[in-house]
Amino acid sequence: MSDRQTLLRQIPSIDRLLAAAPLQSLTGDCPHVLLREAAQQAVAELRQALLDASSDTPDVAPETVAARAAELAKIAVRPSLRRVINITGTLLHTNLGRAPLCATALQAVNDVSSGYSNLEYDLDAGKRGKRFTHVEQLICRLTGAEAAHVVNNNAGAVLLALSALAGGKKALVSRGELIEIGGSFRIPDIMAAGGTHMVEVGTTNKTHLEDYRRAIDADTSLILKVHTSNYRVLGFTEAVTGTELAELAHKHGLPVLEDLGSGLLLDLTPFGLPREPTVREVLANNIDLVTFSGDKLLGGPQAGIIVGRKEIVDQLRKHPMARALRLDKMTLAALEATLQLYLDPDKAFRELPTLRLLATSADTLKERCEQLLPRFTATLGDLADITMTKATAPVGGGALPLAEMSGWVLVCQPRSLSLNRLAGNLRQAEVPVIGRIQDDQLYIDPRTLAIEDEELLLQTLKDALTP
Repeated sequence: MSDRQTLLRQIPSIDRLLAAAPLQSLTGDCPHVLLREAAQQAVAELRQALLDASSDTPDVAPETVAARAAELAKIAVRPSLRRVINITGTLLHTNLGRAPLCATALQAVNDVSSGYSNLEYDLDAGKRGKRFTHVEQLICRLTGAEAAHVVNNNAGAVLLALSALAGGKKALVSRGELIEIGGSFRIPDIMAAGGTHMVEVGTTNKTHLEDYRRAIDADTSLILKVHTSNYRVLGFTEAVTGTELAELAHKHGLPVLEDLGSGLLLDLTPFGLPREPTVREVLANNIDLVTFSGDKLLGGPQAGIIVGRKEIVDQLRKHPMARALRLDKMTLAALEATLQLYLDPDKAFRELPTLRLLATSADTLKERCEQLLPRFTATLGDLADITMTKATAPVGGGALPLAEMSGWVLVCQPRSLSLNRLAGNLRQAEVPVIGRIQDDQLYIDPRTLAIEDEELLLQTLKDALTP
């Protein structure tokens, strides 16, 4: 009988593994069914390794197998959705949840969700109310709109508007504005889903007012203008302004819907960022309806915000789809708390992470790198070369596509591991670290690294770099 066949007979039983110390120590934190499944998986792995003649001979000792089962059990009870440390420098990283919430928004979520709330209860009248009223007045004050409505995201906002205003009819849109953003959100697909017959006007790089005028007929019900927030067409281009479009549309009794995308409430040019129109400025062009996101430049939770003329917003509220797209109480609480900060712009820039980090200067980031460098070198110097250099990073989230935020980063060059192995180790950490590989090095951008996570990052890097 071969050694491997002998070892196969020595594989510990499931009950023996469950009684071993590694799994016994987890009985208070892990359900018994998951412990048993973990033990079964560990045994299956061991048996497969023994049957694979090309692999090294594994250890069949009960404590060793039970330790592997304990690892599997811990993975099984670990949440799938969890926090990560973002060192990419991309502020509105769509894959990492876009805008981080401010402290007051988090507190509002906790206060509202830990018990009952007046989500749809009018405290003054003592009867049923509407959930959107909790933020409508605030949004109108900040944007100058007559009315406002909120839904679960901006794609939903556009879909609702198209369905309510142009369902079964025609809507005009410039060919140069038929955008696609992350997650395969395409304007033509959204229009089709809303039952709208899309009529393209103009060309990819040039659209004139006359193109819209010639396309208007008796079946036209809407003109859609899309702000190209995630790309730019440069060179030989021309586009129709919102003011011109509104004047033409209103002459024919048509509304204009502008999908603004990012939804900026404050001017960011004092911080060296490109000029972007604010929601208030777009509405001032006599645009009837504007839609934008809550979790991009606004710096709040995921939401689709609709602002504009009251009679049109009321029309959207009555549409059956409005209920399917409504916000939950936690998102409403976070959105209201975020919007409240905008009443004092200085406070908004201090307390909203998105605005604060957008406004962080390159000099400030350089100073922080200079403070971090000796600590990282002292801890990681035997495992990697740590330096610092100038670098830029995109805003992310389809916002400010031409903007590159200037700053400084730490640069990590492993001595014994490949960059791919290092990145994989970082992703598998207890608190995953998502980094940026550039120029065959790992960039550690302090713009998106919270100060309170510095020590955790340092220890995680050390563990990940250790062969």
